[in-house]
Amino acid sequence: MDVMDALKAVVMGAVEGLTEFLPVSSTGHLIATSALINFMQEPADEAFRKMFSIVIQFGAILAILVFFRQRVWQIISTFHSHAESRSFVAKLAVGFLPVGIVGFLTNRFVQDHLMNTVTVAAMLIIGGVVILLIERRQANRTQVPRYDDAMHLPWGIAIAIGCCQCFSILLPGASRSAATILGGVLLGLSRKAAAEFSFFLAIPTMLAASTYSLLKHPGGFDDPRMPLLAIGFVTTFVVAWVVVAWLLRFLANHSFVVFGWYRIVAGLILVALLLAGVVGFKE
Repeated sequence: MDVMDALKAVVMGAVEGLTEFLPVSSTGHLIATSALINFMQEPADEAFRKMFSIVIQFGAILAILVFFRQRVWQIISTFHSHAESRSFVAKLAVGFLPVGIVGFLTNRFVQDHLMNTVTVAAMLIIGGVVILLIERRQANRTQVPRYDDAMHLPWGIAIAIGCCQCFSILLPGASRSAATILGGVLLGLSRKAAAEFSFFLAIPTMLAASTYSLLKHPGGFDDPRMPLLAIGFVTTFVVAWVVVAWLLRFLANHSFVVFGWYRIVAGLILVALLLAGVVGFKE
């Protein structure tokens, strides 16, 4: 294994860990980063790079499980005896159902026609504007959030947040976290409760995507580049753990306005990289 490739895998894992749970689009950042550091840019490496970018998300899933380990253990240990635990797991299941169906039906179309730099850049900018508009709306409201506990959401709210998650499947660059957290805020959740439900909803969503991508990889588990995947996975896990802890503290006293402006700037930078030929149309 080449040392430089290993270092690039660390960078990619760090970018995934930093951006997966922030409303900034990990997809857009991975596209730009892989091009800037020349990570697996040869045509023969394209399949591996795409699989790598999806499977390292499993490191982020593990970070969620470890960070919320006490709550996860409480749910698992009381699943057979407490209706509340069974209800929460069931709500995650129905929240995952819309994106599972939409992803299955549209994956080929999205990969062939929408998974490109132009779409990602456009959605970064549009998503940033949407965040600013939503935060302006929230700032003008005096109503206290109706739901402050991710464990006790109504069924309809859980399904609605799951439907919001579909935007990230249909529109690369929209950001799964942005869609679910901001969707939750609009549906009456506090920012903290929306973030926590988004984190837990990510578990079945990213687990399904990671497993599907890994099993479909043409090189299989015998691919000699698999150690790079392990490096990216571990890096993602460590960085995502730190980011989740920071984000929950941040949301206690801040809005998402800074992320809205960041998305707009990042989208414009991605457009500039595209026009300069640094990033290709189809990454």
